[in-house]
Amino acid sequence: MHRLKSAVFCALFVMGVFAGNANDTSVTHRLLQQIAALQIKKDGVFPAGSFPSYRRYALNKTRWKADINPFFTGLIALTLRNMIPRLTPYQQQTATGILARTQPVFNKFLNRTGRTSYNFWPTDTVKVFPNGGWLNWMDKTEAIPDDLDDTSIILMALDAPPELVQRVHDSMQLYANTRHRKVRNSFKRYRDLPAYSTWYGKNMPIDFDVSVLANVLYMVQQYRLKWNASDSASLQLLENSIKSGAIFSRPAYISPHYERTPVILYHLARLMAVRPIPELEQHRPLLVKTAKKLLLRSENILDQVILSTALLRWGQPATELQPPPAVAIEENTFCLFIAHMASLAPNPFKTILGALKITKFHYYCPAYNDLLLLEFAALK
Repeated sequence: MHRLKSAVFCALFVMGVFAGNANDTSVTHRLLQQIAALQIKKDGVFPAGSFPSYRRYALNKTRWKADINPFFTGLIALTLRNMIPRLTPYQQQTATGILARTQPVFNKFLNRTGRTSYNFWPTDTVKVFPNGGWLNWMDKTEAIPDDLDDTSIILMALDAPPELVQRVHDSMQLYANTRHRKVRNSFKRYRDLPAYSTWYGKNMPIDFDVSVLANVLYMVQQYRLKWNASDSASLQLLENSIKSGAIFSRPAYISPHYERTPVILYHLARLMAVRPIPELEQHRPLLVKTAKKLLLRSENILDQVILSTALLRWGQPATELQPPPAVAIEENTFCLFIAHMASLAPNPFKTILGALKITKFHYYCPAYNDLLLLEFAALK
């Protein structure tokens, strides 16, 4: 019954948004209520206050497993926090209630050594691929280090105090390329570039991902932090990946954890909307042109939504999208994030193993799908 109600609700909502009623406060209210309904109320498989997310092995297209992580909860909280000024007072109450319930969740993923950083999986009871069956044999031997992506997202979701964010920003430089080792799984032209690695672990291979770098710089811009050498190098990598065409021709190589050009464009647009960055602004026409081209070709409604959101952030007129069939948006297995162990392999094995998909997992979060629609509606 819940799935049927959800399907009907989402179909009506999408038709309302794409028919031009994006500012209808009742539609926005209903969507906020739907997100609140999906938030976990008491500890169980997922911790209270979080939003359920699921992963699927790339070579098994039918089976989804519950994955306990802070990633989607952090993204939902961060996006809602930024949207509050666009909401009515009553909607703001709903949004702030959702935000308040997310705040304790992140402690479950906080580093246990005293450093302020966050892990993709629980740190209170270490898990590798939660509910992963035989994969959980690796819980004690192969636990992944904390990552800069979750850390940046969660700090902004928590509205962390500036002095704490500054300390975290300083510590991130200790894990940049060339600090302890050099990147071996990206383009040779980046080998000596002291851009941020995705991971905190000193024994972890250096790993570049343009979407992760966009999120770190998003935090830097949001808090108006003073730029350092790693920030500038990360921006240089972003600019080069646009200018060289890598984000269009080799998105999975240049952004192994997000993998697709529409998702990369969404991240770049969000970064550029905080405050103008001249080095990226000069590429805005190309980014807009590419987003429009992909929008015309896209068949997934949520890809259409994130591309349309990116275009709105780049100052383009609101896109009039065609309403999709009456299918639940929450059941659209839109994939924002990819877990791919082969992404850490050095060249040329990264490309070879990546094509085989034997260590690849797709991630999906129903409430985040709702949030993407709400974000598009609010901006439109």
